[in-house]
Amino acid sequence: MARRRRRWFGALAGLAGLTAGALGAAALLRRRGAAGEKVSPHAGRGRRPGDRWARPGMSVTFRAELMPGRSRSERSFRVQELLPSQRVILEGFAGEHAETEFEPPR
Repeated sequence: MARRRRRWFGALAGLAGLTAGALGAAALLRRRGAAGEKVSPHAGRGRRPGDRWARPGMSVTFRAELMPGRSRSERSFRVQELLPSQRVILEGFAGEHAETEFEPPR
């Protein structure tokens, strides 16, 4: 009798897992925009859709803690490209960089 209960419990647990997965997939599909384009999971969190923290050609300055002993002009670079991940590629400086590495714009 105990085996039969365990079997039913396992079946119900599996069914609950499948249901949760299906609901999660449905929730992800609903996050797509009207034209079918994918919407970022971070969309709508404090920023309007057109807001960007940096734009190509804009000057950004690394925080002093990241480049100690350098003047503000030595820590300033121009944005070459803004990536979809909200990171930037700088002119004359290697790598991708996040908003938190820079001083807030004046």
